[in-house]
Amino acid sequence: MTSAPEHLVVMGVSGTGKSTTAALLAERLGRPLIEGDDLHPRANVEAMRAGRALTDDDRAPWLRAIRDAMNAAGGSTVVTCSALRRSYRDVLRTAEGRVRFVHLVVPDDELTRRLAVREGHFMPPTLLASQLATLEPLGPDEDGVVVPVVGTPDQVADEALRLLAAAH
Repeated sequence: MTSAPEHLVVMGVSGTGKSTTAALLAERLGRPLIEGDDLHPRANVEAMRAGRALTDDDRAPWLRAIRDAMNAAGGSTVVTCSALRRSYRDVLRTAEGRVRFVHLVVPDDELTRRLAVREGHFMPPTLLASQLATLEPLGPDEDGVVVPVVGTPDQVADEALRLLAAAH
């Protein structure tokens, strides 16, 4: 008998280090990594490139695609997704198995600095304010942990695993 899959969704606004942290967690846990940004419909990417914040309607098919990718993996995964609102996380929670959230938190001034120097990403720094305004922190009844991004990427991944184990 195999246990139900467990999906770790590494969440937060742009610039928190979701991709870096998720890659480290996937490697350490021996799970496939699903990069949520890769599943955005072309229209979403073009909208963000143009500096237009996504609406809930824009995000709905993207969130379903991430959930479907979690199910298609056939086991536990590590996923990147901003998952800014509880309603977005509710869609992801409909994946098969347990869905846990790792909310990465970085001070606003550091986010601004990081986005100013980031290259090769479709999300412009001008959309950070809209993401911060949209963000709904994890509720006490949501299965997840809040991880302050302090230290090296390895230290952040270590802290995420420590907090997840403590909250198990």
